Amino acid sequence: MSEPRKIDKEFYDSSDYFENRGNAHLHDHNSPFQQYRITKVLQIHTPARTDRVVDLGCGWGTFGFALADRVAELLGVDFSERSIEICEQRLQGSPRKALRFLCADAGATGLAADAYDVVLAADLFEHLYPDDSERVTREAFRILAPGGRFVTWTPHRGHILEVLKNRDIILRRDISHVDYKSMSVMEGLLSRAGFEIEKAYYAESHVPGLRVAERLLQGVVPLLRRRIAVLGRKPGG
Repeated sequence: MSEPRKIDKEFYDSSDYFENRGNAHLHDHNSPFQQYRITKVLQIHTPARTDRVVDLGCGWGTFGFALADRVAELLGVDFSERSIEICEQRLQGSPRKALRFLCADAGATGLAADAYDVVLAADLFEHLYPDDSERVTREAFRILAPGGRFVTWTPHRGHILEVLKNRDIILRRDISHVDYKSMSVMEGLLSRAGFEIEKAYYAESHVPGLRVAERLLQGVVPLLRRRIAVLGRKPGG
């Protein structure tokens, strides 16, 4: 029996991950799903107009294009060359003075230390193996200025939709989701890196009917906890 394929840079660059029609809701920055992501992530923490922001695992550049006109600088980082090609192509057709992209490992960006005000990691940690999760969290701490915020957003594996999807009962399991984190794991990652936890909560999904049930019952029904939101602050500043 062969070992499962490691999901790494080569996977994202050689597969159809970024062009897959099944990911159409991700390609379209104005889709209801992407608008939901933007709104919910900004509820965790909204960058100020003077902030320098780094978006780790920028993918299709959704947050870059959504926030570039609202902040001083926004740098999207992804280790996939295909991701950065897609982002750069869109940027050529829709220039943003404050926006640029960098192809680099989110765990070793090469960026200056203590230089940024906000680091985003929205829907990144489920794509990271445990060791990489530790590296990425430490790197976010390193590049943030004292007082800077680390905004994290990741799916909760215990939610009913994720349970069914990962058992191939509905929808299709996403093989790129290599390591779902729990709330305690996310808080532990940030705390070990040196962050103070300012917020940690579950957020409801974008599905209208389900969203209401989640909002009312997620406190007592783990199957209705859709997304994990954790905000860390680098001490000082």
